[in-house]
Amino acid sequence: QVQLVETGGGLVQAGGSLRLSCAASGRTFSTYSVGWFRQAPGKEREFVAAIRRSSGMLYYTYYLDSVKGRFTISRDNSVNTVYLRMNSLKAEDTAVYYCAARLLDGTYSLWTEYPYWGQGTQVTVSS
Repeated sequence: QVQLVETGGGLVQAGGSLRLSCAASGRTFSTYSVGWFRQAPGKEREFVAAIRRSSGMLYYTYYLDSVKGRFTISRDNSVNTVYLRMNSLKAEDTAVYYCAARLLDGTYSLWTEYPYWGQGTQVTVSS
């Protein structure tokens, strides 16, 4: 089992940047795939980015089309942390951002397939 804690959210002007961190407990965190999701008021939870571990211990990254080129997901297994660097932020990026982890492979963009979740961090982009 793994526990996740997100930090790094806040209020930023449009065009600005933030870096979210997802710190995990557990000695085997490197074996987990991790996704970032977001949920805006009145909207469904939405996939943002994922870093998926393959069977060969390689990592692959995936992004929502609207954040490609602006957001970057990365991880540092030495400190059990996954990051989401967000540049050129837009008002429509405003949401609560959650990180989630999974051990088994599957559809990386489906939030229902991730059993472990953080508490979320608010990102507000002012226009």
